[in-house]
Amino acid sequence: MAHHWKDIAYYQVPTDGSFQLNDRHPDFHGEIANKKDAAELLQQGVDQLSELQDVLYADGRWGVLVVLQAIDAAGKDSTIKHVMSGVNPQGVKVHSFKKPSSEEMAHSWLWRYSQRAPSRGEIGIFNRSYYEEVLVVKVHDLVSHQGLPPSLVDKKVFSHRYDDINAYEQHLTRNGIVVLKFFLHISPDEQRKRFLKRLDRPDKNWKFSLSDLEERRYWDQYQEAFESMMRNTSTRHAPWYCVPMNNKWFGRLVVTKTIIEKLQELNLHYPKLNAEQEQALEKGKEMLS
Repeated sequence: MAHHWKDIAYYQVPTDGSFQLNDRHPDFHGEIANKKDAAELLQQGVDQLSELQDVLYADGRWGVLVVLQAIDAAGKDSTIKHVMSGVNPQGVKVHSFKKPSSEEMAHSWLWRYSQRAPSRGEIGIFNRSYYEEVLVVKVHDLVSHQGLPPSLVDKKVFSHRYDDINAYEQHLTRNGIVVLKFFLHISPDEQRKRFLKRLDRPDKNWKFSLSDLEERRYWDQYQEAFESMMRNTSTRHAPWYCVPMNNKWFGRLVVTKTIIEKLQELNLHYPKLNAEQEQALEKGKEMLS
């Protein structure tokens, strides 16, 4: 069955726990033939997103949290750069989460992320997120290094974290923060090509790290962790979207289109002026005439 690239439901991860990552093809690009065609569509989307973000900011009732998760070199940074290229920087905040500090380790694992959740009127972007707590922490068995009482570190620790994440995202949505979660899906061969490009090009090789190649050895374990993450945390209030990213130009379109659709559903509008404000406007016009 053919799917039109604009059919956002096609990328949505089911909420019944049946998700199979192998069923999703990172090469998919719908009926869009090439990068040039995609660039024109992306520009249209960026312009539309810019207008919607302006109304979101003025409306002041809703906020949006965009979560990006992926294996190394999947295109998180470039997606942020291209999708948000036309948006007013005042209304967008990007947070990239590295290894937690000693202060952050002294709090619950959600603490440092909740500190940076977007306010109403804002689009907040998490370049990696609290999902690292069920990804890298799981793959490398880091729970025992997080300062928890030993009695709390058992077989259910990640099941409990899925529950905590679902509750946290429910809390956000109940408070007017829309949660949009994107898993950027690439193949191991495409990752290899992108790593080689980092080695060969001066504008890319500053990004290269041998630790990225070390992580590549855990490809299968990460794929299992990603699949489990989406199976357990794709919910009706905060579903995952599995975005094919072997062609970055296509994946960016999907992310942009999804954000646009969700903003349109919010029925955003500029604040209506009351009688006093209307009078002030009229007075201002008189004073300037």
